[in-house]
Amino acid sequence: QVQLVESGGGLVQAGGSLRLSCAASGLTFTSCHVGWFRQAPGKEREFVAAISASGSTTHYADSVKGRFTISKDNAKNTVYLQMNSLKPEDTAVYYCAARGVYGNSWQPQNRYQYNYWGQGTQVTVSS
Repeated sequence: QVQLVESGGGLVQAGGSLRLSCAASGLTFTSCHVGWFRQAPGKEREFVAAISASGSTTHYADSVKGRFTISKDNAKNTVYLQMNSLKPEDTAVYYCAARGVYGNSWQPQNRYQYNYWGQGTQVTVSS
């Protein structure tokens, strides 16, 4: 049974930092592309960042470029999202998602391509 578990969310002031973790069981991240998405109240779930199975390629939404960094630790089977210079508009539930490697068809920003999702972790940034 595949399980993704996010952690590290919380309440932080604008300008602060948080590091989210996504730990997996039932699959290995060396065989999966992993994305982070977020959803604010009343809004669609949106792409934040993604990392390829090999770890050699990363992708970011324009809104977080230069502030967020995605990384992975294969030994711990965990993907991280380091979030710096947080803004109130970053407030949302953050989800990690994974999909297997199937040829060259991966579209990192497309949430419908991901097979497995975590339960989410709340990030609240106060002004």
